[in-house]
Amino acid sequence: MRIVIITGLSGSGKSTAVKALEDEGFFCLDNLPVSLVSTFIELVEHSREDIKDVALVMDIRSRDFIKGYDQVFQAIASAGHSVKIFYFDATDEVLIRRFSETRRRHPALEGASVPEGIRFERDQLAGLRRIATAIIDTSEMNVHRLKEVVIGLVKGGEGALEMQVNLQSFGFRYGLPLESDLVMDVRFLPNPYFVAELRPYSGLEPGVRDYVLKQKETEVFLERFRDMLEFLLPGYRREGKSYLSVSIGCTGGRHRSVAIAEELYHYFRQRNVNIKISHRDIEKGLG
Repeated sequence: MRIVIITGLSGSGKSTAVKALEDEGFFCLDNLPVSLVSTFIELVEHSREDIKDVALVMDIRSRDFIKGYDQVFQAIASAGHSVKIFYFDATDEVLIRRFSETRRRHPALEGASVPEGIRFERDQLAGLRRIATAIIDTSEMNVHRLKEVVIGLVKGGEGALEMQVNLQSFGFRYGLPLESDLVMDVRFLPNPYFVAELRPYSGLEPGVRDYVLKQKETEVFLERFRDMLEFLLPGYRREGKSYLSVSIGCTGGRHRSVAIAEELYHYFRQRNVNIKISHRDIEKGLG
C-alpha cells in the first residue's frame, strides 16, 4: 500500500488535505492512536476491499505519536509499504489569525494562549519536520491551491505544480517582511541616496539602476547570489514547497534593493522561473 502521513501544525490545513486525498480515492483516518496503527494496517491488508492508498492524520493531539513515530514508520516500511510524510506548516501570524477566525482553542496546551500553543507545538514537532517527505507552507494558499498542491504531490510528475518565487524589495528601517524564506541585505553596496541628482528617484529609474548595477561589488554579488538561488530552487521544489519568498533589503527600500530585485526578476524570468516581483517600501524608502 501507499501510506501518506498527514501531520504538522494545528490550523495549517491538514483537514483540507485529507478532503483532497479522499477525493483522489484514499482511505483516510484521523487521529488514529499509535498503538493501533499496526492493527489497522493488518485489517486493511486482509480486507475484501482493494485498498491501495491510505492517509493517516497524526499530530500533536496524540502525545504517544510524538514519542513513537519513528517506530511506527519503521514498522510500516518493514512490512513492505510505501510511507510518505506530508508536513503542513504556516507562519505564526497566519495561524493566530486562523484560530481567531474560527474561535478554536489550540489543542497543544490545555489552558494556554494560541501563541503559546503554537510555540510548544513547533518544538514538539521539530524532529518530525526534519524527516518529512514534503513540507507544505500554506501561509499564502487558499483552499483550492492547497488541494492542488496535495494532489500534485501524490500524483508525482503528472500533477506536480510549479513553485512560485515571490521576490520583493524592502527597507530595513521599516522591518523585515515576516513572510520571507530568504533575506538578502544589500546595504554593503554604494548608496545612490548620497548622489544628489539620483536621490529623488527610485531603483526603477535607469540612472539609479545603472549606478547600482555597474559597481564592481554588485557584479560579483549578483553572480554569486544568482548561482546560490539556482542551486536552491530545485531543492525547494523537491521538498514540495509551492511558494518561496525572497526579500532583498537596503536601508529604505527605494534604491539599491529595488534595482537588485528588478535585475534578479528579469534574469530568472528569462529562465522560465515562475516569479513575481513587488516593492514594499518604494514610496517611503530613503536609501
